[in-house]
Amino acid sequence: MPSRAGPIVGTVERVPVPTVDRRLRLARAAVFAVFALNGCLLALWVVHIPAVCDRTGIAKSTLGSFILILAGAALIGMRISGPLADRFGSRTMVAVAAFLISVTVIGPGLATGPVGLAIALACFGFGNGALDVSMNTQAVHVERAYGRPVMSAFHALFSGGGLLGSLAGAAALRAGMDIRLTLTIAAAAGLGLVAAAVPLLLREPGAEFVSDTVEIASVPASGAAVSDPGDAPGALRASDRTKKVFGLAAVAFICLLTEGAAADWSALQVRDHLGTDEATAALAFAGFSCTMTAGRFATDRLAGAFGPVAVVRYGTLICAGGLTVILASVWTPLTLLGWACVGLGLSGVIPQIFTAAGNLGSVTVATDMSRVFSIGYLGLLAGPALIGWLTAIVPLTAALAVPLVAILVCERFAGIVAPVPGERRRAVT
Repeated sequence: MPSRAGPIVGTVERVPVPTVDRRLRLARAAVFAVFALNGCLLALWVVHIPAVCDRTGIAKSTLGSFILILAGAALIGMRISGPLADRFGSRTMVAVAAFLISVTVIGPGLATGPVGLAIALACFGFGNGALDVSMNTQAVHVERAYGRPVMSAFHALFSGGGLLGSLAGAAALRAGMDIRLTLTIAAAAGLGLVAAAVPLLLREPGAEFVSDTVEIASVPASGAAVSDPGDAPGALRASDRTKKVFGLAAVAFICLLTEGAAADWSALQVRDHLGTDEATAALAFAGFSCTMTAGRFATDRLAGAFGPVAVVRYGTLICAGGLTVILASVWTPLTLLGWACVGLGLSGVIPQIFTAAGNLGSVTVATDMSRVFSIGYLGLLAGPALIGWLTAIVPLTAALAVPLVAILVCERFAGIVAPVPGERRRAVT
């Protein structure tokens, strides 16, 4: 019999809101800390390069050879750490590599001659390369567990760590601190951070996180017995995976070539092309760096809303637009805006490439990433050198047409970062 009390209003069925497991949040925070540490220690080395040259008697004309030692050792560290991370887990490799880079950052400050500096830079570079691959592999596992893009924020923390290291190093130099003391304090702080962060990292990529309403499906753990990488859910065949890895590596090479050219030549381009003073010219790199960092903090939301392909496609177009402005501009504010657009456009591209490399459905995640990393890193080294060689033939500004054409090639192949068909992701908040 109908009730005479009238209809019941205001009744709302309470639906549980998905939440992220606390362990996963802590793992994400730990990866943030490791990325920031890496950026900070690298910046501390860079700002102390003049002091190291004075201490070791290295001429500026031969400094490039020693930097190549660091870069070569980093490449070796990248290639070795990938298979080791797949075998022993990225958490273990992060611990080893972060410990190594924290200890060896002291080396350049202790060196008193060319031989000692070469050994110090080789050790520091090896640790940096190994940490690059292992921490990004751990970041992929965290992102996979989250079920939504979080990779760009990790790279933003690397940039933030670089800014912190630069400011700390500059303050120490201004205060007249001995380089050995500065780097020893940095090493001690790094070791403390490693001790606090490593226990919070994911022990294996197969860990499950269960919330009120969402369960993140597990994937094969590192070192698990799998007869073929193609056995992993959503995996590509071995031949297709190899093609995609090298496709991603080629795009990474071009993007990092452009980033390296911008980082090393932006200030000089403004000074030589427009005749500005050194302080004004420095604003080109400052603008590039600021938009790069800010863009990385925003990219994850954009990738979640529009997908990684859109981030790469429109990011490379923004970068190309910035380079076009730089080539055509004869007005300083407009040129500075162009360099800011280059940083903004590039900011989200590399994180999408690394995410794609880590989600090919293979159990050899770190090995795939190490290949992409090492080839991409060659672009970071090649970009400044290529522009330098071209300046012997054409003006510096004209030489920037090469990265402009190259970055447009990346736009054409933006689809390479599309998720593997069949890859399963469940969003959590």
